[in-house]
Amino acid sequence: MFAVPLDVDGAELRPLEPRHAEEFLANIDRGREFIGRYIALPDVIVDLESSRTYLRSYAEKAATDTGGIYGIWSGERLLGGVLFRTMDLKHGTAEAGCWLEPSAAGRGLVTRAVQQIIDWAVEKRGVHRVEWHASSANEASIAVARRLGMTRDGVLRESYVYRGERHDMEVWSVLAPEWRARRQSSGRQPS
Repeated sequence: MFAVPLDVDGAELRPLEPRHAEEFLANIDRGREFIGRYIALPDVIVDLESSRTYLRSYAEKAATDTGGIYGIWSGERLLGGVLFRTMDLKHGTAEAGCWLEPSAAGRGLVTRAVQQIIDWAVEKRGVHRVEWHASSANEASIAVARRLGMTRDGVLRESYVYRGERHDMEVWSVLAPEWRARRQSSGRQPS
């Protein structure tokens, strides 16, 4: 098991596995309204069984190199997480995402955690392009994409139906050479 310090109040990036289903459900419950403003995760994780099922689906993705999920932990408390919703190693692409309970927001945890998984994807798995999809209304998520040095590729107008409303989705991305150059200029070593 790995644990990567995120340099904020002792928080760490660690695996999020089916055995963590109770804490994952508790995390979603603590932030259900906050998290659910822009993403459907709280609509999917509604009880212990759905929590287990969701984490099992990501364990299967990890086993087949098609995705992965990682928790942002403070001790034994799950604060949120980051994930590769999709990963296509043949084509060198991945889509990253996140969620966070409100008590942990605004501390840079997501940015630091996503940096770690992008480092891993680029350096260890050979991913060339990492995408970030966010509702145009989700200013915090768009700010993460900017802090990561991503480029806004465009807006998919009214492409996402969520809770009966159509939302514009922004697509942001960073390419491996851009990622390495940015990391090098900042003096940050790969994970």
